[in-house]
Amino acid sequence: MSIKEMIAEHPDVAGHDNALLTEAVKHAMYCAAICNSCADACSAEDGDRAQCIRLCMDCSDICTATYRVATRRTGENVAIIKQMLELCATACDACEKMCDMHDDAHCKRCAQMCRECAADCRKAAQNL
Repeated sequence: MSIKEMIAEHPDVAGHDNALLTEAVKHAMYCAAICNSCADACSAEDGDRAQCIRLCMDCSDICTATYRVATRRTGENVAIIKQMLELCATACDACEKMCDMHDDAHCKRCAQMCRECAADCRKAAQNL
């Protein structure tokens, strides 16, 4: 199943796909899952990971809200979608910075996904 095709098939979109928005939605979905998994993995690590867990969970929730709002095509809510994309990028930046401080494979993977998601959200927000 393709999110690009799903958005393009919406009656109000009439076959037009915003490729940058579609990519941001896709990465926000992946980032939500990866951040959620990283938070869980951090809970199994030794040491105080409270802040990393918090940032991963916040990022996961914000990514989820972002992809849900951004995939709604009925009517128009460009200002809110843009703000959600910018908030998502900010949350990803914070999570990436924290996870990048850890040597665990799950944190490195999470940091990379956050970098990709933030970049795509910023591109999409600038081009709405």
